[in-house]
Amino acid sequence: MQNGVVLVAFFRQLREQGESVADTVTRGCEVRFRPLVMTALTSFIGHLPTLYATGSGADIQKPLAVVVMGGLITSTMLTLLVLPTLYTLFANRFAVVDAEAVLQQTVRQ
Repeated sequence: MQNGVVLVAFFRQLREQGESVADTVTRGCEVRFRPLVMTALTSFIGHLPTLYATGSGADIQKPLAVVVMGGLITSTMLTLLVLPTLYTLFANRFAVVDAEAVLQQTVRQ
């Protein structure tokens, strides 16, 4: 969740600097790819001992580790694939709406 927020905040920074939507998404994903993957990989590796534990209570902790690790993989893929796609769709849609509003204001004046 935090990774998505960080990525969208970086997209907004790039847009404020005047970059196009396509350039923003491309550059943002290139720059933030490594930190996002490293964050998820660190958490994933941190859960490996729980997954392979054999001590008392391990049978209860293993399913939890599997679910958490699956969630990390899923959320990372969603952040890197789905989020940029949705940002591109909505940013383009809002850009058209904003352009139409500016055009209407100009015509009224």
